[in-house]
Amino acid sequence: MTVNVDKAAEKFEQWQPKANQESYLTINTLECHTGGEPLRIITSGFPALKGEGILAKVEECKENYDELRQALMFEPRGHADMYGAIITDAEREDSHFGAIFIHNEGYSTMCGHAIIALTKCAIESGVVARTGDITQVIIDVPCGQIHALAYSQNEVVTKVSFHCVPSFVYAKAQKIVVEGIGEVNFDIAYGGAFYAYVQASSLGLSLVPDQQEKLIDYGRKIKQAIMSLFEINHPTIVELSFLYGVIFIDDSPNKDVHSRNVCIFADGELDRSPTGSGVSGRIALHYAKQQVALNEKIIIESILGSPFSVQARENLTFAGFDAVIPEVTGDAYICGKGQWLINAEDPLKYGFLLR
Repeated sequence: MTVNVDKAAEKFEQWQPKANQESYLTINTLECHTGGEPLRIITSGFPALKGEGILAKVEECKENYDELRQALMFEPRGHADMYGAIITDAEREDSHFGAIFIHNEGYSTMCGHAIIALTKCAIESGVVARTGDITQVIIDVPCGQIHALAYSQNEVVTKVSFHCVPSFVYAKAQKIVVEGIGEVNFDIAYGGAFYAYVQASSLGLSLVPDQQEKLIDYGRKIKQAIMSLFEINHPTIVELSFLYGVIFIDDSPNKDVHSRNVCIFADGELDRSPTGSGVSGRIALHYAKQQVALNEKIIIESILGSPFSVQARENLTFAGFDAVIPEVTGDAYICGKGQWLINAEDPLKYGFLLR
């Protein structure tokens, strides 16, 4: 028997869990993207995280609620390249709120694309009161305190700039032999997280979507090889002492664009954006090599051609390193709202990953 499609759709929309028969945890989210890179902002349903600071809250999440991270990042609710943010209380008195970044492997120390999306959403949702066309938003994240500026037109945030934490070159002109690839030349820089920077053309790579599988494969192999032979230590915070990803660099086919970035991070995630913390490390690297001047802005694009602009706004000494304060600018878009149900009876309730 034919069913009226409008009435059928309405009935589907009215579905509710069966009381006293099924047990669901409901988690609500705001869905965004920055330059194509997703951000799932958890707005309700996730347990409140305890701890004196952001790093303590990260540890509590790892110990007690990591299965919820998996449920929200993994299939069927997410995918291998999903990314999210858990909102927390501020750690510092002059910050508006805190954020913990999550992905397929675990937890990030810094995320520029997330800062841009969080800042936009904070203003447009009223979390932070608008102060005219430019509004400051201050966010506590695992690597420190991030100051962002939201630029608005007619109450819509059209772009966001943020000042990253002190960023510096950790190692220059290094070499390693990677099985299946050969000799790889790289630098390591820090922009809230540590990255190895590799010229794509030196390995015969092109930074285009058609080569995504090869880029992921090479990124994973290079990361593991570097981690096995090089010790990485953050000078002040031990929890930040690890290599987060590999960033491949190449020329851009687009006029007025300095270069293209493809970041392979966590467990083989490919960043669709130019990577905010990655371009922060890159500007520190360019400045150290005297390839850019202070306050010289360059545009770096992603594999999709989505751009961030970045410049070194200040030079300073940080824990014995010559460092800069990067300023990164980009835009974000809100693309949906989600309500995710985790059924206690579902054998796959915490998700899975298939590539």
